[in-house]
Amino acid sequence: MPNEKTESAASVGRALQPTETNPLDFVPDKIPFDTRYGPPISLDRAQAIIHAALTEAKKLDWKMNVAVVDSGGNLVAFQRMDGAMLASIQIAEHKARAAATFRRETKVFEDGVNLMHLNYLLAFDGIIASRGGIPLIEQGAIIGAIGVSGGADSQDEIVSKAGAAVINQPASNK
Repeated sequence: MPNEKTESAASVGRALQPTETNPLDFVPDKIPFDTRYGPPISLDRAQAIIHAALTEAKKLDWKMNVAVVDSGGNLVAFQRMDGAMLASIQIAEHKARAAATFRRETKVFEDGVNLMHLNYLLAFDGIIASRGGIPLIEQGAIIGAIGVSGGADSQDEIVSKAGAAVINQPASNK
């Protein structure tokens, strides 16, 4: 016959059991974000990406800083629009470097912290949990990344996508 102590211990044990599956326990078949690193982007192409991003920013009347790094995360080209926030110079470079070295858009980190509460991401060197950093992928390899800063994260993302579109082509539906 159970006594109060064993019933109490059993109820505590049940209370500690997870009621849902932890989504972080999912084991993918392949490594996520496993895009290989390719040869570094050229200065001419980096400047074309910046031109496309700045064209979008000017059209929207947003003052932005735009950085393009190579496949190793090294700065290739940078432009700051007149009146763009000075602090955003480093932020744009950081977004580009994080997108190249971590092989993913910086929005992934923003979502990880804000939506999934994976605050441990902020402890990693080089992470920035803010939209506006996008890898530049050509023929399946990262050749660099663009980083944009100066506005709200959503504005930075729009301008960075305009620049990235010079290299990144939408997947075809075959």
